[in-house]
Amino acid sequence: MTNPPLILASSSRYRRELLDRLGLPYSCVSPDIDETVRAGETPVQVCARLARAKAQAVASQHPGSVVIGSDQVCDLDGESLGKPHTYERAVAQLTRMQGKRVIFHTAVCVIAPDGSMQETVSDTVITMRALGPETIAEYVRREQPYDCAGSAKIEKLGIALMQSVSSDDPTSLIGLPLMRLTSMLARAGVPPIPGL
Repeated sequence: MTNPPLILASSSRYRRELLDRLGLPYSCVSPDIDETVRAGETPVQVCARLARAKAQAVASQHPGSVVIGSDQVCDLDGESLGKPHTYERAVAQLTRMQGKRVIFHTAVCVIAPDGSMQETVSDTVITMRALGPETIAEYVRREQPYDCAGSAKIEKLGIALMQSVSSDDPTSLIGLPLMRLTSMLARAGVPPIPGL
């Protein structure tokens, strides 16, 4: 039996690199959605809504497919921090995070060919090191983390910014919690390993 087509509703290179680990054939479609945070939304609500909106936007254009939508938000004392996009914003985000506990919420939504939807949010709790402005500036110059929520990339030099990391899935902080996703895909008809 042939699996239904699998589509990643994302243009993120980080999510593509993670999904590649499963060895499944898939395509990428960039969803065209408004990612503006709505008044009164908590960081968890923001990432869950955006993951769902991405999946729904692509699923509506590709019936009969399994579609994965995902989003990540950095939660600093209840405030949503998204991608900084610029050097100045990255420095500002990291300066505010110094010595604090932050939570990265990573939401995933999988829509099956029959339209049924599965959703989950995986949390990664990080305690940031207290670092000076020169160190932060040098990190941002070297890493240019402008496309990462909260400006910290754990898979590279960003690990040096962190004092401790706690998560139920080591891939969650990079942008796609693969342990949860494999179960969701199996239920949607695309098991990464037959029998899963």
